[in-house]
Amino acid sequence: MSVGVDIGSKSIKIVELVKDGKGWRLKASGVVGFKGLAPEYAKDEKDLSLVAEAIKKLYKEAKIGSKDVSISLPEHSVYTRTIKFPPLTDAEIASAVKWEAEQYIPIPLNEAILQHQIIERKENISPPHVSVLLVAVLREIVDKYAKVVDMAKLNLVSVETELMSIVRSLAIDEAPVMIVDLGARSTDIAIAKNGQLYFSRSLQTAGEAFTRAIVQNLGIDETQAEEYKKTYGMNKTQLEGKIKSALEPVFRMVADEMKKAISYYQSSEQGESPKSAILTGGSAAMPEVASVLTRLLGLEVVVGNPFSKVFVAPEAVNALAGYAPLYSVAVGLAMRG
Repeated sequence: MSVGVDIGSKSIKIVELVKDGKGWRLKASGVVGFKGLAPEYAKDEKDLSLVAEAIKKLYKEAKIGSKDVSISLPEHSVYTRTIKFPPLTDAEIASAVKWEAEQYIPIPLNEAILQHQIIERKENISPPHVSVLLVAVLREIVDKYAKVVDMAKLNLVSVETELMSIVRSLAIDEAPVMIVDLGARSTDIAIAKNGQLYFSRSLQTAGEAFTRAIVQNLGIDETQAEEYKKTYGMNKTQLEGKIKSALEPVFRMVADEMKKAISYYQSSEQGESPKSAILTGGSAAMPEVASVLTRLLGLEVVVGNPFSKVFVAPEAVNALAGYAPLYSVAVGLAMRG
């Protein structure tokens, strides 16, 4: 059994998978709203204990069996870069990364945890090179997340970035694909190829910005705006298209950042650019979001299903239907094994 816990800024999601031959089977899952501070913003143990208590409660309600968990770190707290090396051995790259990291990572290396992953070797081209994904995060942030897991009386097995988890659950084929996580406080953009993360970017324009746009345009309170956003989204036939009109400028900003990401990937990798994009996260469930972004980008845009690689019992399918986009990180963590 394998458990993934996704501690978001507005909710906590949990998924337990069981290995089933070469695939996975869903054993249990759950989501709970959360109003405390995410661990990276916690000021003291009291803040962390609120997160731990929410996890313990969700663990019990979802009937999770295993105490061994994998967790993710929020993309806005992580520094991710793809760097190129000449065709060195794995050991030589591990040594070289430490020297190269300083020019790519804007935090003191003595306060950071560094990890790297070789994502592609191109040794038959000129010049030959090895692409390496470099990830860095402040040790203090990892310590806070580890402390939360410990306070929840669970065993921490592994830690990775949210986008690494999402790529694992959503990337389906070998061709380059863009994956966009429309969260509450950030929109995280990834480009993946062969199931590997190549590029990532985090924006502050996200679910809360969509809600604020509706509040300002319609002069209603935040609770009502949140409800309108979820119910009507980008549907131009509802409420005389007022919600769509309020949201459109914010969506154009997100679409522009997606275009920039594709342009950067194309110039740095000098290869095929993504022909499609997969949406996930809470705001991906808004009506007509995928069709509007398809028009703005000129790409096929779909809402991803993180359970597409997982067997889900028929009686659980309906229960998950409206919540599937929320589970991409937790499923990807559990699939890590």
